[in-house]
Amino acid sequence: MRAARYYDRGDIRIEEIDAPEVRPGTVAIDVAWCGICGTDLHEYLEGPIFIPPAGHPHPISGESAPVTLGHEFSGTVAALGEGVDDLNVGESVVVEPYIIAEGVDTSNDQSYQLSENMNFIGLGGGGGGLSERIVVPRRWVHPVGDIPLDQAALIEPLSVGHHAFVRSGAGKGDVAIVGGAGPIGLLTSAVLKAEGLTVYISELSEARKEMARSTGVADEVLDPREGDVADRVRELTGGRGADVGFECSSVPVVLDMLFDAVRPGATIVNVSIWGHKPEVDMPKLVLKEIDLRGTIGYAGDHPATIKLVQSGKLDLAPFITGRISLDGLVSEGFDQLINNNEHHVKIIVDPHA
Repeated sequence: MRAARYYDRGDIRIEEIDAPEVRPGTVAIDVAWCGICGTDLHEYLEGPIFIPPAGHPHPISGESAPVTLGHEFSGTVAALGEGVDDLNVGESVVVEPYIIAEGVDTSNDQSYQLSENMNFIGLGGGGGGLSERIVVPRRWVHPVGDIPLDQAALIEPLSVGHHAFVRSGAGKGDVAIVGGAGPIGLLTSAVLKAEGLTVYISELSEARKEMARSTGVADEVLDPREGDVADRVRELTGGRGADVGFECSSVPVVLDMLFDAVRPGATIVNVSIWGHKPEVDMPKLVLKEIDLRGTIGYAGDHPATIKLVQSGKLDLAPFITGRISLDGLVSEGFDQLINNNEHHVKIIVDPHA
Protein backbone atom coordinates (compact mmCIF):
# COMPACT_ATOMS: atom_id res chain seq x y z
CA MET A 1 0.00 0.00 0.00
CA ARG A 2 1.02 3.66 -0.32
CA ALA A 3 2.05 5.64 2.74
CA ALA A 4 3.70 8.94 3.71
CA ARG A 5 6.93 8.08 5.50
CA TYR A 6 8.89 10.46 7.72
CA TYR A 7 12.65 9.91 7.49
CA ASP A 8 14.01 13.11 9.03
CA ARG A 9 13.51 16.87 9.18
CA GLY A 10 12.35 18.03 5.75
CA ASP A 11 12.35 14.47 4.40
CA ILE A 12 8.92 12.92 3.82
CA ARG A 13 8.51 10.31 1.09
CA ILE A 14 5.45 8.68 -0.48
CA GLU A 15 6.37 5.02 -0.67
CA GLU A 16 4.98 1.53 -1.27
CA ILE A 17 5.08 -0.51 1.96
CA ASP A 18 3.56 -3.79 3.11
CA ALA A 19 -0.03 -3.52 4.28
CA PRO A 20 -0.39 -4.26 8.03
CA GLU A 21 -1.77 -7.62 9.16
CA VAL A 22 -4.70 -8.04 11.52
CA ARG A 23 -3.73 -9.52 14.88
CA PRO A 24 -5.87 -10.74 17.79
CA GLY A 25 -7.54 -7.82 19.56
CA THR A 26 -6.96 -5.38 16.69
CA VAL A 27 -9.05 -3.66 14.03
CA ALA A 28 -8.05 -3.05 10.40
CA ILE A 29 -9.28 0.30 9.08
CA ASP A 30 -9.37 1.54 5.51
CA VAL A 31 -8.45 5.20 5.95
CA ALA A 32 -10.88 7.67 4.35
CA TRP A 33 -9.38 11.02 5.36
CA CYS A 34 -6.43 12.19 7.42
CA GLY A 35 -5.84 15.73 8.62
CA ILE A 36 -2.46 17.47 8.70
CA CYS A 37 -1.72 18.57 12.26
CA GLY A 38 0.46 21.39 13.54
CA THR A 39 2.54 18.69 15.24
CA ASP A 40 3.22 17.16 11.82
CA LEU A 41 4.46 20.57 10.65
CA HIS A 42 6.75 20.88 13.68
CA GLU A 43 8.21 17.45 12.89
CA TYR A 44 8.77 18.46 9.27
CA LEU A 45 10.38 21.81 10.11
CA GLU A 46 12.11 21.16 13.43
CA GLY A 47 11.93 17.43 14.19
CA PRO A 48 12.25 14.74 15.07
CA ILE A 49 10.35 15.59 18.26
CA PHE A 50 7.72 12.92 19.02
CA ILE A 51 9.11 10.75 16.20
CA PRO A 52 11.90 8.45 17.45
CA PRO A 53 15.06 9.20 15.43
CA ALA A 54 16.50 6.42 13.28
CA GLY A 55 18.31 3.92 15.46
CA HIS A 56 16.53 5.01 18.65
CA PRO A 57 13.33 2.93 18.82
CA HIS A 58 10.43 4.01 20.96
CA PRO A 59 10.25 1.90 24.15
CA ILE A 60 6.63 0.85 23.56
CA SER A 61 6.25 0.67 19.77
CA GLY A 62 9.81 -0.52 19.13
CA GLU A 63 9.87 1.68 16.02
CA SER A 64 12.09 4.53 14.86
CA ALA A 65 12.25 6.63 11.70
CA PRO A 66 11.18 6.05 9.04
CA VAL A 67 7.60 5.91 10.36
CA THR A 68 4.24 6.42 8.70
CA LEU A 69 2.70 9.81 9.50
CA GLY A 70 -0.86 10.84 10.35
CA HIS A 71 -2.84 10.81 13.60
CA GLU A 72 -6.04 12.73 12.74
CA PHE A 73 -7.96 10.23 10.65
CA SER A 74 -11.26 8.52 9.94
CA GLY A 75 -12.15 5.41 8.01
CA THR A 76 -14.20 2.25 7.78
CA VAL A 77 -13.62 -1.08 9.49
CA ALA A 78 -12.07 -3.49 6.98
CA ALA A 79 -11.45 -6.52 9.21
CA LEU A 80 -11.69 -7.59 12.83
CA GLY A 81 -9.03 -9.48 14.73
CA GLU A 82 -9.78 -12.48 16.90
CA GLY A 83 -11.68 -11.50 20.04
CA VAL A 84 -13.18 -8.28 18.62
CA ASP A 85 -16.94 -8.73 18.37
CA ASP A 86 -18.41 -5.31 19.14
CA LEU A 87 -17.71 -3.65 15.79
CA ASN A 88 -18.90 -4.39 12.26
CA VAL A 89 -17.02 -4.48 8.97
CA GLY A 90 -17.94 -1.33 7.04
CA GLU A 91 -18.65 0.70 10.19
CA SER A 92 -17.42 4.32 10.22
CA VAL A 93 -14.84 4.95 12.92
CA VAL A 94 -12.12 7.26 14.18
CA VAL A 95 -9.01 6.38 16.17
CA GLU A 96 -7.82 7.83 19.46
CA PRO A 97 -4.20 7.64 18.34
CA TYR A 98 -2.28 6.73 21.45
CA ILE A 99 0.76 4.55 21.94
CA ILE A 100 0.47 3.53 25.58
CA ALA A 101 1.87 0.50 27.40
CA GLU A 102 -0.35 -2.59 27.53
CA GLY A 103 -0.82 -2.57 31.31
CA VAL A 104 -2.03 1.04 31.58
CA ASP A 105 -5.69 1.45 32.57
CA THR A 106 -7.36 3.43 29.77
CA SER A 107 -10.89 3.56 31.17
CA ASN A 108 -12.59 6.93 31.03
CA ASP A 109 -11.80 8.03 34.59
CA GLN A 110 -8.04 7.53 34.23
CA SER A 111 -5.41 10.11 33.21
CA TYR A 112 -3.73 7.67 30.85
CA GLN A 113 -2.45 10.49 28.65
CA LEU A 114 0.12 11.12 31.40
CA SER A 115 1.47 7.57 31.46
CA GLU A 116 5.17 6.89 31.04
CA ASN A 117 6.51 6.90 27.45
CA MET A 118 3.15 7.97 26.01
CA ASN A 119 3.31 8.75 22.30
CA PHE A 120 0.95 8.90 19.33
CA ILE A 121 0.14 6.53 16.48
CA GLY A 122 1.35 8.28 13.34
CA LEU A 123 4.30 9.83 15.18
CA GLY A 124 5.82 7.24 17.50
CA GLY A 125 5.07 4.27 15.22
CA GLY A 126 2.08 1.95 14.92
CA GLY A 127 1.34 2.95 11.33
CA GLY A 128 -0.45 6.18 10.49
CA GLY A 129 -3.46 7.75 8.85
CA LEU A 130 -1.44 8.98 5.89
CA SER A 131 -1.64 5.48 4.43
CA GLU A 132 -4.31 3.40 2.78
CA ARG A 133 -4.84 1.06 5.73
CA ILE A 134 -3.93 0.86 9.41
CA VAL A 135 -4.32 -1.78 12.11
CA VAL A 136 -4.80 -0.57 15.69
CA PRO A 137 -5.77 -2.07 19.07
CA ARG A 138 -9.54 -2.22 19.63
CA ARG A 139 -9.41 0.07 22.69
CA TRP A 140 -8.54 3.06 20.49
CA VAL A 141 -11.36 2.67 17.94
CA HIS A 142 -14.50 4.81 18.29
CA PRO A 143 -17.62 4.43 16.08
CA VAL A 144 -18.94 7.75 14.72
CA GLY A 145 -22.31 6.68 13.33
CA ASP A 146 -23.51 8.89 10.50
CA ILE A 147 -20.95 11.70 10.90
CA PRO A 148 -19.49 12.23 7.38
CA LEU A 149 -16.01 10.73 7.23
CA ASP A 150 -14.36 13.94 6.05
CA GLN A 151 -15.72 15.78 9.09
CA ALA A 152 -14.93 12.81 11.34
CA ALA A 153 -11.22 13.33 10.58
CA LEU A 154 -11.51 16.46 12.77
CA ILE A 155 -12.73 14.53 15.83
CA GLU A 156 -9.16 14.08 17.06
CA PRO A 157 -8.21 17.79 17.20
CA LEU A 158 -11.71 18.60 18.45
CA SER A 159 -11.09 16.17 21.31
CA VAL A 160 -8.02 18.22 22.23
CA GLY A 161 -10.34 21.22 22.61
CA HIS A 162 -12.84 19.14 24.58
CA HIS A 163 -10.13 17.98 26.97
CA ALA A 164 -9.04 21.60 27.47
CA PHE A 165 -12.66 22.49 28.27
CA VAL A 166 -12.88 19.67 30.82
CA ARG A 167 -9.56 20.73 32.38
CA SER A 168 -10.86 24.28 32.75
CA GLY A 169 -13.77 23.30 35.00
CA ALA A 170 -15.92 25.84 33.16
CA GLY A 171 -19.56 25.31 32.39
CA LYS A 172 -22.68 26.68 30.74
CA GLY A 173 -23.09 30.42 31.28
CA ASP A 174 -19.38 31.11 31.90
CA VAL A 175 -17.37 33.59 29.85
CA ALA A 176 -14.21 32.47 28.07
CA ILE A 177 -11.44 34.44 26.40
CA VAL A 178 -9.46 32.43 23.82
CA GLY A 179 -6.04 33.65 22.76
CA GLY A 180 -5.46 32.75 19.12
CA ALA A 181 -7.76 31.65 16.28
CA GLY A 182 -5.55 29.03 14.68
CA PRO A 183 -6.94 25.51 14.19
CA ILE A 184 -6.86 24.52 17.87
CA GLY A 185 -8.12 27.92 19.03
CA LEU A 186 -11.07 27.72 16.64
CA LEU A 187 -11.93 24.12 17.50
CA THR A 188 -11.60 24.77 21.24
CA SER A 189 -13.93 27.74 20.80
CA ALA A 190 -16.37 25.53 18.90
CA VAL A 191 -16.50 23.16 21.87
CA LEU A 192 -16.99 26.04 24.31
CA LYS A 193 -19.89 27.48 22.30
CA ALA A 194 -21.50 24.05 22.01
CA GLU A 195 -21.20 23.66 25.78
CA GLY A 196 -23.05 26.94 26.38
CA LEU A 197 -20.23 29.39 27.14
CA THR A 198 -19.92 32.97 25.93
CA VAL A 199 -16.72 33.08 23.88
CA TYR A 200 -14.45 35.99 23.04
CA ILE A 201 -11.46 35.41 20.74
CA SER A 202 -8.35 37.57 20.45
CA GLU A 203 -6.70 37.42 17.01
CA LEU A 204 -4.67 39.64 14.66
CA SER A 205 -5.08 37.84 11.33
CA GLU A 206 -7.92 39.13 9.16
CA ALA A 207 -8.49 35.70 7.60
CA ARG A 208 -8.64 33.96 10.97
CA LYS A 209 -10.91 36.65 12.41
CA GLU A 210 -13.27 36.10 9.50
CA MET A 211 -13.19 32.33 10.07
CA ALA A 212 -14.08 32.85 13.73
CA ARG A 213 -17.01 35.06 12.72
CA SER A 214 -18.28 32.94 9.82
CA THR A 215 -18.24 29.69 11.82
CA GLY A 216 -20.06 31.32 14.72
CA VAL A 217 -17.61 30.07 17.35
CA ALA A 218 -17.14 33.52 18.89
CA ASP A 219 -19.58 36.04 20.34
CA GLU A 220 -16.97 38.76 19.82
CA VAL A 221 -13.68 38.75 17.89
CA LEU A 222 -11.20 41.21 19.38
CA ASP A 223 -8.18 42.64 17.55
CA PRO A 224 -5.33 43.81 19.85
CA ARG A 225 -4.47 46.52 17.32
CA GLU A 226 -7.87 48.11 17.83
CA GLY A 227 -7.64 48.47 21.61
CA ASP A 228 -6.64 46.68 24.77
CA VAL A 229 -8.27 43.23 24.67
CA ALA A 230 -8.39 42.86 28.47
CA ASP A 231 -10.11 46.23 28.81
CA ARG A 232 -12.67 45.20 26.20
CA VAL A 233 -13.32 41.87 27.99
CA ARG A 234 -13.93 43.71 31.26
CA GLU A 235 -16.24 46.12 29.46
CA LEU A 236 -18.21 43.20 28.01
CA THR A 237 -18.45 41.51 31.43
CA GLY A 238 -19.50 44.52 33.48
CA GLY A 239 -15.98 45.06 34.83
CA ARG A 240 -15.62 41.50 36.11
CA GLY A 241 -13.36 39.79 33.57
CA ALA A 242 -13.60 36.37 31.95
CA ASP A 243 -14.20 33.24 34.04
CA VAL A 244 -11.68 31.21 32.05
CA GLY A 245 -8.92 31.77 29.51
CA PHE A 246 -7.43 29.44 26.88
CA GLU A 247 -3.92 29.99 25.53
CA CYS A 248 -3.88 28.66 21.95
CA SER A 249 -1.08 30.65 20.32
CA SER A 250 2.24 29.98 22.13
CA VAL A 251 2.86 33.75 21.99
CA PRO A 252 4.02 35.36 25.27
CA VAL A 253 2.05 38.59 24.82
CA VAL A 254 -1.14 36.53 24.46
CA LEU A 255 -0.47 34.77 27.75
CA ASP A 256 0.08 38.18 29.38
CA MET A 257 -3.25 39.35 27.97
CA LEU A 258 -5.05 36.35 29.45
CA PHE A 259 -3.64 37.05 32.92
CA ASP A 260 -5.06 40.56 32.63
CA ALA A 261 -8.39 39.63 31.02
CA VAL A 262 -9.61 36.96 33.44
CA ARG A 263 -11.31 37.74 36.75
CA PRO A 264 -9.68 37.10 40.14
CA GLY A 265 -9.85 33.41 40.97
CA ALA A 266 -10.17 32.43 37.30
CA THR A 267 -8.56 29.51 35.49
CA ILE A 268 -6.26 29.75 32.47
CA VAL A 269 -5.68 26.58 30.44
CA ASN A 270 -2.60 26.36 28.25
CA VAL A 271 -3.52 24.35 25.14
CA SER A 272 -0.67 25.27 22.80
CA ILE A 273 2.68 23.52 22.51
CA TRP A 274 5.54 25.90 23.28
CA GLY A 275 8.88 25.72 21.50
CA HIS A 276 10.50 27.93 24.15
CA LYS A 277 10.06 28.86 27.80
CA PRO A 278 7.93 32.02 28.16
CA GLU A 279 8.01 34.45 31.04
CA VAL A 280 4.98 34.04 33.29
CA ASP A 281 3.50 36.96 35.23
CA MET A 282 3.81 35.28 38.61
CA PRO A 283 2.90 38.41 40.66
CA LYS A 284 -0.43 38.66 38.81
CA LEU A 285 -1.00 34.92 39.20
CA VAL A 286 -0.48 35.26 42.95
CA LEU A 287 -2.40 38.49 43.53
CA LYS A 288 -5.39 37.37 41.46
CA GLU A 289 -5.18 33.74 42.65
CA ILE A 290 -5.24 32.53 39.05
CA ASP A 291 -5.15 28.79 38.43
CA LEU A 292 -2.82 28.10 35.46
CA ARG A 293 -3.31 24.59 34.08
CA GLY A 294 -1.61 22.54 31.40
CA THR A 295 -3.34 20.11 29.05
CA ILE A 296 -2.08 17.43 26.69
CA GLY A 297 -4.09 15.33 24.28
CA TYR A 298 -7.26 13.79 25.67
CA ALA A 299 -8.42 11.12 28.10
CA GLY A 300 -11.85 9.62 27.60
CA ASP A 301 -12.87 12.68 25.54
CA HIS A 302 -13.58 11.03 22.18
CA PRO A 303 -17.03 9.58 23.03
CA ALA A 304 -18.24 12.90 24.47
CA THR A 305 -16.80 14.82 21.52
CA ILE A 306 -18.48 12.50 19.03
CA LYS A 307 -21.82 12.94 20.83
CA LEU A 308 -21.37 16.71 20.74
CA VAL A 309 -21.00 16.62 16.94
CA GLN A 310 -23.91 14.20 16.58
CA SER A 311 -26.10 16.53 18.64
CA GLY A 312 -25.94 19.15 15.89
CA LYS A 313 -24.57 21.81 18.23
CA LEU A 314 -21.30 21.89 16.32
CA ASP A 315 -20.72 21.88 12.54
CA LEU A 316 -17.25 20.72 11.47
CA ALA A 317 -17.69 21.22 7.71
CA PRO A 318 -16.59 24.91 7.62
CA PHE A 319 -13.26 24.07 9.24
CA ILE A 320 -12.16 21.91 6.30
CA THR A 321 -10.30 24.32 4.02
CA GLY A 322 -8.57 21.92 1.64
CA ARG A 323 -8.77 18.37 0.28
CA ILE A 324 -5.70 16.84 -1.35
CA SER A 325 -4.23 13.52 -2.47
CA LEU A 326 -1.32 11.73 -0.83
CA ASP A 327 0.99 12.78 -3.68
CA GLY A 328 0.26 16.44 -2.89
CA LEU A 329 1.02 16.07 0.83
CA VAL A 330 4.11 18.32 0.85
CA SER A 331 3.45 20.69 -2.07
CA GLU A 332 -0.30 21.21 -1.51
CA GLY A 333 -0.48 20.44 2.19
CA PHE A 334 2.62 21.17 4.25
CA ASP A 335 3.77 24.07 2.06
CA GLN A 336 0.31 25.68 2.18
CA LEU A 337 0.09 25.36 5.96
CA ILE A 338 3.58 26.78 6.38
CA ASN A 339 3.41 29.65 3.86
CA ASN A 340 -0.34 30.37 3.64
CA ASN A 341 -1.51 29.28 7.08
CA GLU A 342 -3.80 32.26 7.72
CA HIS A 343 -6.21 30.95 5.09
CA HIS A 344 -6.38 27.37 6.32
CA VAL A 345 -7.81 25.62 9.32
CA LYS A 346 -7.63 21.97 8.33
CA ILE A 347 -6.33 20.38 5.13
CA ILE A 348 -7.37 16.74 4.86
CA VAL A 349 -5.76 14.04 2.75
CA ASP A 350 -7.35 11.16 0.84
CA PRO A 351 -4.69 8.39 0.91
CA HIS A 352 -6.46 6.50 -1.90
CA ALA A 353 -6.63 9.45 -4.34
